[in-house]
Amino acid sequence: MSSTVAGTTLSIPVSARSGLRAQIIVAVVLALGVGSYFWIDSRYPALLKKMHSGKAIKVAGAISFDALLPVTPDMPALTRVARTTANWTWTNRVGMTFSLFFGAALLTLLPLLPRRRFGNAAANTALGVVTGIPLGVCANCVAPIGQSLYQGGASPTTVLATMISSPMLNIVVLTMVFTLLPIQIAVVRVAVPLFLLALVPWLTREAKPAPEGMCALPDPGWLKPSAGALQQYGKNLGRLALTTLPLMLLAALLGALVAELVPAHDLPAQVSVIGIVLVALAGAFLPVPMAFDVAASYVLMARGVPMPYVVTLLCTLGAFSIYPMMVVGRTISWRTAVRVFAAVLVIGIAVGVGTAFAQHAL
Repeated sequence: MSSTVAGTTLSIPVSARSGLRAQIIVAVVLALGVGSYFWIDSRYPALLKKMHSGKAIKVAGAISFDALLPVTPDMPALTRVARTTANWTWTNRVGMTFSLFFGAALLTLLPLLPRRRFGNAAANTALGVVTGIPLGVCANCVAPIGQSLYQGGASPTTVLATMISSPMLNIVVLTMVFTLLPIQIAVVRVAVPLFLLALVPWLTREAKPAPEGMCALPDPGWLKPSAGALQQYGKNLGRLALTTLPLMLLAALLGALVAELVPAHDLPAQVSVIGIVLVALAGAFLPVPMAFDVAASYVLMARGVPMPYVVTLLCTLGAFSIYPMMVVGRTISWRTAVRVFAAVLVIGIAVGVGTAFAQHAL
């Protein structure tokens, strides 16, 4: 069977159509089963718990909600980095497991579909937004899903829109934003991902879709095609894990290194453009879990950190990070990855400087 893209149709003999339907059904059941279990049993209960915590919300680690291992300032730097890395991995274990199993299901399903992208950039962006908002995973855990979408034949525009909207436009997270932060800041936080999404066609303008793949013509009937779909799912899961888990561990280590060497409590009381640039760099670089950007920004605001720094961190931390940058670079193109990172960085600096001028802090 020839795997197709937008504008083409599958040419399947009548005798093999039942086999194709069987493969599609198996892939859909896998995707819905993995997704439903994660969303109902883990993700949304956890997000709702954070939302209901209100102003009592806490951040236990430098880049994680949970602290499996305690980290204190008097520990040696290498110990703090190692423990922060372990805490980040522990916090993201569920989300990353979901992204691998769900991504493998998408990678099994998409090549079986006759249409995986549109000819219009706006439509592909909208498809990514619709896909990303309910996912409920952070910028890090959505990276393997983005890789699966791209390798399955989705447009680079759809992939990037999915990766932006999942952490930034989730309804529960936005509710937390409006609950914990001043209304003006909350509006800015909503505007930033919308602006990023508007830039997506430009950010991906030179990115090429994944090459058209080929898959075997399915056997007639249901049993063999169903078994074949399960076998393909296992292969996709293994490949996805091998290509993304090493990068995840590297990102955790790099994030822990930055977080421990430049801790948030060292932010200066005096606002400066250089300070805003450094905060934006850290925010765009650090890999953090879902809603951590909102919680950390609220905690810093409550501790009296200047609002320009808080807004800069709110609009960069969680939007992107070193991990999705590496995944996008290896999967789509390094030029696209650098453009996304630069866009998040520049927007973060802009909102920070704008907040400083509005408060006459500069």
